[in-house]
Amino acid sequence: MHARGSDGALETMPFELPQEPEFQMGGGGLYGTAADYLAFARMFLNEGRAAGGQVLKPETARLMAQNAMGALDVRLLKTAIPAYSNDAEFFPGMVKKWGLGFMISTAPVPGGRSAGSLAWAGLGNTYFWIDPAKGVAGVILMQLIPFGDAKALAAFDGFEKAVYAALA
Repeated sequence: MHARGSDGALETMPFELPQEPEFQMGGGGLYGTAADYLAFARMFLNEGRAAGGQVLKPETARLMAQNAMGALDVRLLKTAIPAYSNDAEFFPGMVKKWGLGFMISTAPVPGGRSAGSLAWAGLGNTYFWIDPAKGVAGVILMQLIPFGDAKALAAFDGFEKAVYAALA
């Protein structure tokens, strides 16, 4: 794991999640590789199918990609621990929903994902998106604290735009 030093340069830092945490954090503590993340994303592009066969029923994969919060909207995510996370809001001004596992973009992102795309992130500035409409997914893993780092978000945005520019 890395953090920015006072001069903005990246420095390695010790980082380990408690092996016997006080409470279970849901997605917190999930470890995997970029290939694992991409296989997960690809499974949703294929309605629950993976290289080894059907992992989720197609209707389950579709259900996970539907709005599960009704009229409520995803808002600014306020940090609980500023040393590990900045406040974060993806696509400010755009209505976003939450499904059973993903943030859902309700409108197309200029130069990027389609309406109905799924996405989420991890503490170490790890991000992924799944765009069923265009049949594309992307994963970028940075291993940098705090979450929502401005340069990391800019890199993610540039990566996504480059993927879609290559599809055009």
